Amino acid sequence: MSHLSILTSAALGEAASGRLLGLLDIRPDLLASDGANVPRAVLAMALSMVLFQRLLEEVPEGARYVAEQSQRARLVFDHGALRTVDMATGDLPGGTAAFGRILEPLGYAVAGLYPLDKLRMTGRAYAHRDFPEDIAQYFVSEIHPDRFPEPVQQAASRIFGNSRDPLTPWAKQALDRLASRRFLPLADAVELLPILAGCFDRQHPVPALADYETVLAASAEMGWIATEGNRFNHATDRVPDVLAHAEELKLRQFPMKEKVEISAQGSVRQTAIRAAQVERPFRAADGSTVTRTVPGSFYEFISRDVVAPPGPRSSGLDLRFDSSNAQGIFKMTAAQKAGPAAEC
Repeated sequence: MSHLSILTSAALGEAASGRLLGLLDIRPDLLASDGANVPRAVLAMALSMVLFQRLLEEVPEGARYVAEQSQRARLVFDHGALRTVDMATGDLPGGTAAFGRILEPLGYAVAGLYPLDKLRMTGRAYAHRDFPEDIAQYFVSEIHPDRFPEPVQQAASRIFGNSRDPLTPWAKQALDRLASRRFLPLADAVELLPILAGCFDRQHPVPALADYETVLAASAEMGWIATEGNRFNHATDRVPDVLAHAEELKLRQFPMKEKVEISAQGSVRQTAIRAAQVERPFRAADGSTVTRTVPGSFYEFISRDVVAPPGPRSSGLDLRFDSSNAQGIFKMTAAQKAGPAAEC
């Protein structure tokens, strides 16, 4: 039994693990790993698979797409995206620091910095050093509250300022060992994986409704983080021709983004299924709990052209992102006009 199968079975159960191993296009090197020690690349692949499965559980149209598409061909998981807040957030390190400390020991490095000035955000692409085309990248964006008016900063501080750190002391030590050795004993990898997956969630308390409305009015992205935290904002399927793919999915009645985003160089093209709508709790002024329907996560598609000569571990794909594309895709989670809050 391969390391990848053992890790994902322990984290997700054998049935879900088996489905993922059957539907994702996985590099043979990653499936062949076994023995006493788990290489960092295999642990990185296992984490991406666990987070991919979690997103499918939260995005019904994404799950429907995967179920239908997997009957035709294996899926290529290109990247996952998450959002952070660049400010003091309690026990949780602020901004991308909360995830750099996880991704770098797993073998990732920052491959690109992307100003998202219209959104008052910055994006960082983390690509895997060992297998950059074969292990999903992470696009980690951080919003900068200090670029917003003071009332928005204060509301953000109340929402995010008491976040918990899900990394245990043992997990931090395990990541240190992984960073220095580039592998972990199998038992440690099995124990570490669910802790790492737990970092991709909401770490702050249920927000006050008034604070949520304040940050939402200023930034759809900050409003999204207030309800969803550091969950995957989206997972992305790499397809040969995203324009043709989008037209086909529209015919199959998927609620698609109208416009395909095309990078300045023309070599990276992206579109998406519209975000799932989810119920989330808030604290009302009187202390009661109310719920609202808000945008959740979504499923994305990307095409990447070959722009460089192939190498030993690369086909020359353009693995870059594009600031304009990202800002267009981020509109998928803009909140719809809210109805009255429901009291729980």
